[in-house]
Amino acid sequence: MTGLKLTSLAALVAGMAAVSSTPLAAQEKTDFRIAWSIYVGWMPWGYLSDSGVMDKWAEKYGISVEIVQFNDYIESINQYTAGAFDGVSATNMDSLSIPAGSGVDTTALIIGDYSDGNDAVILKGDGTLADLSGKPVNLVELSVSHYLLARGLDTVGLSERDLGSVINTSDADMIAAFSTPDVQAVVTWNPLVSEIVASYPDANIVFDSAQIPSEILDLMVVNTDTLAANPDFGKAMVGAWYEVMALMAAGDEDVLGALAEASGTDLAGYKAQLDATAMFYSPADAVSQALSPDLPVTMTNVAEFLFEKDILGVGAPSADFIGIEYPDGTVTGDENNIRFRFDASFMQMAADGAL
Repeated sequence: MTGLKLTSLAALVAGMAAVSSTPLAAQEKTDFRIAWSIYVGWMPWGYLSDSGVMDKWAEKYGISVEIVQFNDYIESINQYTAGAFDGVSATNMDSLSIPAGSGVDTTALIIGDYSDGNDAVILKGDGTLADLSGKPVNLVELSVSHYLLARGLDTVGLSERDLGSVINTSDADMIAAFSTPDVQAVVTWNPLVSEIVASYPDANIVFDSAQIPSEILDLMVVNTDTLAANPDFGKAMVGAWYEVMALMAAGDEDVLGALAEASGTDLAGYKAQLDATAMFYSPADAVSQALSPDLPVTMTNVAEFLFEKDILGVGAPSADFIGIEYPDGTVTGDENNIRFRFDASFMQMAADGAL
């Protein structure tokens, strides 16, 4: 099962309530904890822990890094937001809405991949995206599925108001829902997309994340103050990550097989998920993504979506409520309230062989 890329209003409230009104001052330390959940692009974090690669890099810098797997994706982000972890695997959208929206200054340390077809709008029967007009659509509300639908509708001159309804449906119930006659369209992610398409001949993908490349980003985000006080934490994390990326890029089947098994599929199934995931195996490619002029455009779109859904922080007066800083120092949103940052410097060190 891939990670539940889900942002519910209840989860947001819980996350915000967990944050202390007076955050702990960042300090130099040697012991760190990161959280992750199962998703094709985040499986390497489990392998880093199990294989000893993380320990090797942590020892190089005189620190320790504990890697903890969560079955509940949103809970992992809530725990990070509350200060129980120094970093967490999360999408760009959820990083902005939950920790940054709760006032926790957060840095995207590693841009691991973007969804390149893993997320899809599936219509039952013949038709196109425009044929969703007047139809009910089942999805996990306020998730990247909801964002994908909004972006897709925009391409055909429609909006959510043009739909019959949006029906909040958990990922666990999505396949069963699709089999019922009342459900006419769903939006979901892999492996559910693959299972629905394989199981139902009338399943028709009318829009997917490959049509909005680089918009659904999968990241490792860390506490900005912690990173600033402990740069060796960032160096160890990035060094370990790209060691495993090199093995994956080389097609190491021992590594890929371990990732497949841990994610509950076989090697072929995991490779199929990778085919719909644009992995940044090379740190130079990840740096290029961080420096892309498209990134501020994407994050502005994400902020506008979150504001429209009332989940861009408590009392956000506009989509510009949170400042987002990019590697060149430019900012979208409020320059006086920067809470989310893209830092390419550690990935650049990896690209330069300087770790």
